[in-house]
Amino acid sequence: MIVVMEERATEAQIDAVIARLIELGMDVHRSSGATRTVLGVVGTGKIEKEMIEILDGVHEVLRISEPYKRASRSYHPEDTVVTIDDLRIGGDEVIVMAGPCSVESEKQILEAAHAVRDAGAVILRGGAFKPRTSPYSFQGLGKKGLQLLARAREETGLLIVTEAIDSEGVDLVAEVADIIQIGARNMQNYSLLKAAGRAKKPVLLKRGLAATITELLLSAEYLFAEGNRQVILCERGIRGFDPATRNVFDLTAIPVVHKLSHLPIVADPSHGTGLRDKVTPMARAAIAAGADGLLIEVHPHPERALSDGAQSLNPEQFSELMNQCRAIAEVIGRHVAAPAEV
Repeated sequence: MIVVMEERATEAQIDAVIARLIELGMDVHRSSGATRTVLGVVGTGKIEKEMIEILDGVHEVLRISEPYKRASRSYHPEDTVVTIDDLRIGGDEVIVMAGPCSVESEKQILEAAHAVRDAGAVILRGGAFKPRTSPYSFQGLGKKGLQLLARAREETGLLIVTEAIDSEGVDLVAEVADIIQIGARNMQNYSLLKAAGRAKKPVLLKRGLAATITELLLSAEYLFAEGNRQVILCERGIRGFDPATRNVFDLTAIPVVHKLSHLPIVADPSHGTGLRDKVTPMARAAIAAGADGLLIEVHPHPERALSDGAQSLNPEQFSELMNQCRAIAEVIGRHVAAPAEV
């Protein structure tokens, strides 16, 4: 339910409406715009809209038709901006997260971290825990990988995004990560979503391999239900039938999500295509389509990578991509965020 207050509604009237809704067992989120205050209302109780419409200062009461409530733009008309230190994800800046698929060694992750920072990335990505299709593939260094990511942050000042693969490991990841990643294979792992929602850290939620946008937003709803509003969505490609690329990179999801939801959305053209020579053109297209950021796989030596080497850029290719992204962002009235001084 959405309660739209009158333009001249007083603070006392707004507070009275909120108090009444809470009395009726509802959870209320207030959003104040330039001219109006909007109250997003969710809860298990059932109330008649007429009960609220008669209250002083109420302009109208609207039912939300979407199955996702808190993630809906109807519930929260203003764009959500996830803030970490001085970094803003979802505003005018375009955020670039880059690094290897997996943390393989201290030398590898430090070399990658310095390379992506020098090129202009502001967040280091790297997997300590890797859910792989084959049980015989490299599964990551685990806790040691997290320690190496922390070391890379100390040296470069980059923020860290890394994946948690089960509810038991969320707290371990949260000790190091600035952003907890929920991977595509775990988008509908509801116990993991609940644990990540309780971790009080921003969450990067990737779209599942065969998930609709509604299902992605419903997964985000699990995080909201646990009290976590710091949610960043990620389009990373969905499964198709054509073997020419690893996945179908759904650029349409970016403007669709912006219309349906207030949450920021970043794009992962590395997994979206699975091919190094397709990453740069799709990254450029994602910026043009309005993505709030990019997630790019970069490895110092892709030919030696233990995972996803075929889709990883080398540092020189990534540096050139960053130059191109800056130019495209400027054309559409945005700018690519620069790393802070260390």
